[in-house]
Amino acid sequence: MKSFDGRTAIVTGAASGIGRATALLLADRGANVLAVDRDDQLLGTLEGRLGPRGRTLLTDVTDTALEEKLKAALASIPAPLSVLINNAGIGGGDRLDRTGVDDLRHMLEINLVSLFRMCQLGVDLMRGKGGAIVNVASIYAEIGATRSAAYSTSKGAVATLTRQIATDFGPEGIRINAVAPGLIETPMTKDRIHTEKWRHEIFVEQSPLRRVGQPEEVASAILFLAGPDAGFISGEVLRVDGGWAVGRYPRPEEAV
Repeated sequence: MKSFDGRTAIVTGAASGIGRATALLLADRGANVLAVDRDDQLLGTLEGRLGPRGRTLLTDVTDTALEEKLKAALASIPAPLSVLINNAGIGGGDRLDRTGVDDLRHMLEINLVSLFRMCQLGVDLMRGKGGAIVNVASIYAEIGATRSAAYSTSKGAVATLTRQIATDFGPEGIRINAVAPGLIETPMTKDRIHTEKWRHEIFVEQSPLRRVGQPEEVASAILFLAGPDAGFISGEVLRVDGGWAVGRYPRPEEAV
């Protein structure tokens, strides 16, 4: 079902993981995708997979000239922007007492400030026409996490910003929602999932579904929120975590 046929979408952080899965799924559903990333090699592997009107843009979301670069790239796509997926971000971090102010600023610059700017651009281009924005937050925006002071702060702010924009621009036909993924197997997390025993015990053994998620599963949730089936949903943060946030408990012996 080509539910995004002819619509133009931007996906940031599109070269790998959740962003890549989202860009490919949007293209498969008929969208004109502008895939944005700073990884030249991985972004190049999307060439030819985004359809005849798909585009890639090599840039960093913290680039001061980002808006101009995006507008120039969109000029070659006939349909106006109607979907924006803000996925670009970084992870990692430590406890509050081992996190410097510069570490916090770096995390916020990438995970929050750049997303803020992208939302400004999206709203500007969608006004008068309507559209949908989906931000990628994190389950850590809602659940306390060890050694994650700066990251959790940045993603909590993303969730709050999502609700605020939904309030301000809903009257103009712009919907904005967010997804809050749990542990997803991406290039950023794959090695840690299989080598860190504590991570497996917490996120797999204590999860109702007993597994980690896949990028395609988050991409499907993103497309739902961006698409017509979610036409009356705005300001929501959808957990995509296999039930981990509501079902954390020790694995019972009889379930082994």
